[in-house]
Amino acid sequence: QVQLVESGGGLVQPGGSLRLSCAVSGSIFSIDVMGWYRQAPGKQRELVAEFTSGGSTNYADSVKGRFTISGDNAKNTVYLQMNSLKFEDTAVYYCNVEGLRVGPHSLRRGYWGQGTQVTVSS
Repeated sequence: QVQLVESGGGLVQPGGSLRLSCAVSGSIFSIDVMGWYRQAPGKQRELVAEFTSGGSTNYADSVKGRFTISGDNAKNTVYLQMNSLKFEDTAVYYCNVEGLRVGPHSLRRGYWGQGTQVTVSS
């Protein structure tokens, strides 16, 4: 069974930094995309950053230059380094994987983590 376990959220002052981690466990053959989404109160879930198995990355305009997504393929772990945090970055952050296969002939599926709260407050 595939599980995504997130960590690293918390309370930080404006201008501060946090690093989120997401470990993907279970039987994993390959993953196409790993990324982070966030959902603020009263708003829709939105993409923050993602990277593909082909090596490309994609960031929301609101976080470009401040957030960096990276991954450790050997550990099936994805990180989100968040710098220069702003009040508007406050949200629940969700780890997401797409195109995960448990075997070479299995179907591709998507999975979500349980979410981790990031609060930016003075």
